[in-house]
Amino acid sequence: MIKQQLEKVSLGVTLSDDTTTFCFYCPDAKSVTCIVYDEYDARKGTELPMAKSKSGEWMLTVHENLNGKWYGYKAEFSKKKKPNTPYVHEVFADPYSRHVTVKNNYRQQARSYIFEHDFDWGDTGHQFPDDPRDLMIYETHIKDLTAHPSSLAKGTGSYKKFIDPNQIGGLSHLKKLGVNCVEFLPLQKFSPIEPPYGIKTPEGFQNSWNVYSANYWGYMTSFFFAPECSFASDFTGNHSGKTTAAITEFKEVVKTLHAEGMTVLMDVVYNHTSLFDINPLPHLMPDIYLRKDKKGKLLNRSGTGNELRSEKKIARELIIDSLLYWMDEFKIDGFRFDLAALLDKDTWDAIKKEVHKKYPNAVLIAEPWGGYYSPQLFSEHDWASWNDRIRNSIKGSDPVHDRGFIFSDWQHETNRERLENVMKGTLNHDEGGLFQTSEHSVNYLESHDGFTLGDFIRIGLNPEIHDQVVQDRKKHVKLNDHQMKLAKLAALSLFTAQGITMIHAGQEFARSKVIAKTPCEDPDEGKMDHNSYQKDNETNWLNFNDLQANRELFEYYRGLIKIRQESPALRKCSENEICFDYFGDPLLLSFYVSGKSTNDIFDYYVVLNGNAFQHNEQQLPNGTWEVLADHNIASTQAINFVTGSVNLPSQSGMLLRKLRHSHT
Repeated sequence: MIKQQLEKVSLGVTLSDDTTTFCFYCPDAKSVTCIVYDEYDARKGTELPMAKSKSGEWMLTVHENLNGKWYGYKAEFSKKKKPNTPYVHEVFADPYSRHVTVKNNYRQQARSYIFEHDFDWGDTGHQFPDDPRDLMIYETHIKDLTAHPSSLAKGTGSYKKFIDPNQIGGLSHLKKLGVNCVEFLPLQKFSPIEPPYGIKTPEGFQNSWNVYSANYWGYMTSFFFAPECSFASDFTGNHSGKTTAAITEFKEVVKTLHAEGMTVLMDVVYNHTSLFDINPLPHLMPDIYLRKDKKGKLLNRSGTGNELRSEKKIARELIIDSLLYWMDEFKIDGFRFDLAALLDKDTWDAIKKEVHKKYPNAVLIAEPWGGYYSPQLFSEHDWASWNDRIRNSIKGSDPVHDRGFIFSDWQHETNRERLENVMKGTLNHDEGGLFQTSEHSVNYLESHDGFTLGDFIRIGLNPEIHDQVVQDRKKHVKLNDHQMKLAKLAALSLFTAQGITMIHAGQEFARSKVIAKTPCEDPDEGKMDHNSYQKDNETNWLNFNDLQANRELFEYYRGLIKIRQESPALRKCSENEICFDYFGDPLLLSFYVSGKSTNDIFDYYVVLNGNAFQHNEQQLPNGTWEVLADHNIASTQAINFVTGSVNLPSQSGMLLRKLRHSHT
């Protein structure tokens, strides 16, 4: 019934009609046993010895289809090669697990699940963009859009709730807003629970930083091939992933989004491994999968102390294998790589080569820092990156000490020339440039990190509230006239910049992250939060009553999204088709955009007045211009017609267009 197999096979489990083959890379072990369980909770299983190949893989073939069983590996080491971990004698899940069942505690105690999965994709395939600059990316946590009672979704946020049409949150909200791309915060199986707060665990962890003992955002990947199962319908208080509901339900999410014409991106974390759970990479093979400094200590540039050694062949293969698996099996259209600069450059190239060999239009986006700042290097390797220069130039890097253009100020690294260049795509041959092409510039003003744009504006206009408790949340959330003015100027600046556009969930109605009431005794309860990674509560969940409070801004974003998607020249024209005007006020930015190279039938004129102290009159190029956006409205239908000049109120902007061959 059992065959120890020595020829090279694929890592993980391979099923056929009458065989199950296991392959596990663990070269330092002196023996490995595969243990097969009839149930996840079974205390004992069938122990099957494995055979080792010359290249370090342990292999086994069982002449039976083990669909519906669980398994794990137990490794034995010599004293010389025994890893320094309290978990070394545990049964470990497979690093190549396509699905795991876990206990809902910080150790997880994962076991790999063997399954055959038949999913009907119908006629829906991938939804790759022809040009990444056509994307209007909406970054969100999958639960945030449905968990709050105001979304009208019954039950907690989940895969199924995200696509439930009988609510105002989830996909329904995205369709109303008009975006064409969703980027999910991590959904590879992560460790959502951290050790209990204030207690020293048997492993020596002392959680002194997280009163919630949670990792809500998921930047702590445990298994790179398996979907996160806590958002699935089979979630219970004790266990996650006892069935393959997570696989089916996340595929339904992707299928439904694709049917709506939306591109689906995943935020992936390959720069480090999960820290607290019983995870095979750091606990069985730390010398292979983790980086160390010259003194033999684990590198900590990720802030977690378990940085993945991507330059190691086996680690690089794991990264690429898992990316292709998500694209093949789940039809994911692309990825955003967390702290991508912690991956070695050869891995950047290998990822791009292998992914684009199979899927030429797949989207690859780097968070281009971690250890060092590298957007220019990523561009040289033909990667897109988050562009923090437009973020900092437009709003600033700190709402109290380093504000930007919309506040009638200059962020400390920014000047007029850099501001012009970020509107052209932050091109590397001009002031403050980073990118070889605007295709590489992912323009954003808000992400999951840091203050929301709404809170940045609230604090920037009234710094004394920075560390104060919000006494009246309803009053706090609703933007006053000055705040609304800046929110619209920021949005217009973002949507008229060349490159790829990204907004974060709730940016469209000035979401405020006020730390919610909690039984966890958070000392900052009631204050605005700039790092809400651990809060599975109303701090993060989108409150759609806030949308009603700031509906004017929501409608402005809706208009800008539609304008941008109908106006190729505003997102991907050649740089020589943008011509800036030069006037006495450096905070008055105006430029002409030709639609010729993009076959746009219109030319455009953009005026952005960052000056807080005066109106500015702007002379217009010849002709009659349609006004698409001003300080009140944004619409694809003309809201006014102007010639000669326009008057811009302080801290406001205007977008105009005319038919390119018009001479009137």
